[in-house]
Amino acid sequence: MNFYRMRAEEVVEVTNTNVSSGLTDEEVRQRRATFGANELKESEKTSKLVLFLNQFNDFMVFVLLGATIISIFLKEVVDAVAILAIVLINGILGYFQEAKAERSLEALKELAAPQVNVLRNGQFVKLPSRDLVVGDIIKFSSGDRIGADIRIIEASSLYIEESALTGESVPVQKRFESIQLDDIGIGDQDNMGFMGTLVTRGNGKGVVVSTGMKTAMGQIANLLQNTETIVTPLQRRLEQLGKILIVLALFLTALVVFIGVYQGNELYHMFLAGVSLAVAAIPEGLPAIVTVALSLGVQRMIKKKAIVRKLQAVETLGCASVICSDKTGTMTENKMTVTNIWSGGSSYEVSGNGYAINGEFTSKERTINPTLNKQLFQTLVFGSICSDAELIQKKKEIVLDGDPTEGALVVAGYKAGIDREYVSSNFTRVHEVPFDSTRKMMTVVVKNRSGEQFVITKGAPDVLLSKCKTILWHEREEQLNTFRQNAVESTIESYANNALRTIAIAFKPLKATIIDERELENNLTFIGLQGMIDPPRAEVAQAVQECKEAGIKTIMITGDHKLTASSIARKLGILRDNGRVVEGKELDALSIEQIQEFVEDASVFARVSPEHKLKIVKALQANGHIVAMTGDGVNDAPAIKAADIGISMGITGTDVAKEASSLVLLDDNFATIKSAITEGRNIYSNIRKFIRYLLASNVGEILVMLFAMLLALPLPLVPVQILWVNLVTDGLPAMALGVDSAEDDVMKRSPRSLSEGIFARGLGWKIISRGFLIGFVTLLAFIISYNQHPNQLEYAQTVAFSTLVLAQLIHVFDCRSERSIFHRNVFGNLYLIGAVIISMLLMLVVIYYPPLQPIFKTIPIVGRDWFLIGGLSSIPTFMLAGALFTKKK
Repeated sequence: MNFYRMRAEEVVEVTNTNVSSGLTDEEVRQRRATFGANELKESEKTSKLVLFLNQFNDFMVFVLLGATIISIFLKEVVDAVAILAIVLINGILGYFQEAKAERSLEALKELAAPQVNVLRNGQFVKLPSRDLVVGDIIKFSSGDRIGADIRIIEASSLYIEESALTGESVPVQKRFESIQLDDIGIGDQDNMGFMGTLVTRGNGKGVVVSTGMKTAMGQIANLLQNTETIVTPLQRRLEQLGKILIVLALFLTALVVFIGVYQGNELYHMFLAGVSLAVAAIPEGLPAIVTVALSLGVQRMIKKKAIVRKLQAVETLGCASVICSDKTGTMTENKMTVTNIWSGGSSYEVSGNGYAINGEFTSKERTINPTLNKQLFQTLVFGSICSDAELIQKKKEIVLDGDPTEGALVVAGYKAGIDREYVSSNFTRVHEVPFDSTRKMMTVVVKNRSGEQFVITKGAPDVLLSKCKTILWHEREEQLNTFRQNAVESTIESYANNALRTIAIAFKPLKATIIDERELENNLTFIGLQGMIDPPRAEVAQAVQECKEAGIKTIMITGDHKLTASSIARKLGILRDNGRVVEGKELDALSIEQIQEFVEDASVFARVSPEHKLKIVKALQANGHIVAMTGDGVNDAPAIKAADIGISMGITGTDVAKEASSLVLLDDNFATIKSAITEGRNIYSNIRKFIRYLLASNVGEILVMLFAMLLALPLPLVPVQILWVNLVTDGLPAMALGVDSAEDDVMKRSPRSLSEGIFARGLGWKIISRGFLIGFVTLLAFIISYNQHPNQLEYAQTVAFSTLVLAQLIHVFDCRSERSIFHRNVFGNLYLIGAVIISMLLMLVVIYYPPLQPIFKTIPIVGRDWFLIGGLSSIPTFMLAGALFTKKK
């Protein structure tokens, strides 16, 4: 039911309650039996055991478990334990990340008011909010949290802060009169109060009209429960890779067994040979290296003011093609700031954003010293006097206590040297008439140090102008004639067109000793206008432009008004001249399929609800976009959860939004998203680098074994050597690739497509070609050495082992670039240099340290053979490094 359309008497009648006595205990019992308790219900939870076991339902895990079984079969207990440890660590990490994600609803439930003042059996009593039922009469005042959805029936200077639910940047003034409009969003329902919102000023009464899951908060809880978490592109790619590796391992095992038996070899020996190939096909360290690369990326992102809650989502940022961002606090300062003042025919611009109490007042002609311009000074003084907001110094930051609009007036005064000490020492407040929605004004009566009394009024410009007969015009009091009134109205219109919230200020001397409130706000002298806005962050416009160059579209989605959103969007470069601005009410009757048709042209969505945000995200995803969604309020949580990458605000964000998100911005700054995207792209690039490195190495191992069998040669490598290469030689350099710096053009590339496979952009060819050469030179080294020492198979295997390791360690430097080894400074990654040196030393230890020789089946290599090994191992990298990959893919 549209309770906002009903008169208060009708609401009381429909809910069958009594304003003077409330409900009886029996009525409450009956209604609770009908409607249930006033609490948010949770869907059935997955048990902790099932959640933990689900972490192992993954193809790459199956690959690792297969490698464990093979290691046990080969009696390599150390390798089996190492692989199992990798599996277990990955499972534990995944479990804790997923367990955190399930806390969204718990955080949502905490927003419900713990205690409410409710009228029962003729008396107001304090009760837990869960006990409320439809028809309860509750009263509330500043500092109280609304315990259920209510229709307000009494309001006195009542303001409710609803930003967590609606996205509205300032507290909303509430009234009790009915609203005769159809299908308006909750942000425009000024006679309603909603569960979880906070009273910031005044007091009122209301009738409970919805409880529990029927409330606006309950609908969001329902959306959260029914919104599926998106699988990241990286998860899909690794799953595909796992399937490929399993199929390849099984195929190679069967192929080798078949070929060997066909050639007359024993089945047992051929099975061992097939197992060796299967071991070579599986990069045992890959999942661990992916986890380490993501974790290191997370550490770098923390330094850039972004906390990652879900490891896999880091990489998703790198392929984001659309950022859906909230306006307030993310793109703007979230601090109302006076930017323009009109006073007595002159206009001034005020510098300095936020609550920083510095800045200048400038006109087109000159810089104005406020102390020398009486009229401008009066406009600022009277604006400060007629405000209740206070600035408080907390550590190194100045924070506002009070209404943001009044705070802007106070800060403007501070910039002219008019602080609270100046006001209190020169003026004493005698009387106050609070602001209300009918008058749209606030009035104070003050006395100066000489004992003179003044009426000072601030309010809506159009209303206040009608109360004035004179105007201060160039520091002289003149009649408010048509010319001067037109000048004021023209300025008001100009401010409105620039999305400025405008406050008018007027005054008059008060000679009577008895104050008649009916006469206070008449026959005033108009003194000036102050125009304010929540200004854009200085660094956001550049970040938006850089995202545009990277092929990423930025869309503003806000609960704020269309004009305000459009103005900010234009200043930031989000809204083009032909860009489309859409209001939430336009989306009500549209399906996701219909929204798909125009969402590509829209740059701004204003006055939107949680359902609208969810529709927009799903429409963009249906169009093939990877969507990053930012937000701070409860209303943002469902869309944050549904997006490919959900981003919440660390400073202003609610716990609900944070728990639903994958990324938390510590500074609530859009520019940090751009930095995170840069990092995300680099992380994915680094993952491709070490997948290229690992798989090229594994292809080399497979081919050297396969070709040897086809040529009826002894095995060039034994299984324990292959496992050692996969876990040690490959592992350290691959991890170093995971922390490689980004290439210069990382933010000049278009986002990669959802359909792009892990081997796209020539990666598959690079893996196969380099792997083929690595296998070829390893086999060649084995054949040469075996021909020279036909009775020393282990020596030839050691030469092959050394050639394989060294060829891979040289090849790793080639993997740093999408083009070739010559396109990046070899010493640009000191971690990689260190990893290669350590890997080479470990190789020498395995070859020359006697206790390890029987384990790894190695024999010390004589000096002249190192020239053979060094020459052959250089071929795979340098043969193809010139012409083939100089052109950027």
